[in-house]
Amino acid sequence: MKKIDIFLDSAGKIKQLPRKTKAKRAVLAYLAEKFTCGQDYTEKEVNAIIDSWHTFNDYFILRRELIDFGFMGRKRDGSRYWKEEAEKEATQTPDK
Repeated sequence: MKKIDIFLDSAGKIKQLPRKTKAKRAVLAYLAEKFTCGQDYTEKEVNAIIDSWHTFNDYFILRRELIDFGFMGRKRDGSRYWKEEAEKEATQTPDK
């Protein structure tokens, strides 16, 4: 895993989302570790977890990137979120 220390503060919170895809993926993998496989989350729960692990007050972009990079799954209506299994995460690429 790419070293991500420069993107974290002293408490381990994400202080900046990298622009480069490789570094961004590493930071998102770190954030995805805060979720449990096999557990369903509401959007409010996902936002709260993300909010507690970053400092730049933009859980929207982090939630979207977790989904775009395949770390999290989401029902179309936003009623349920879940952490994807590691094997699937590794093969996903964003549509961007």
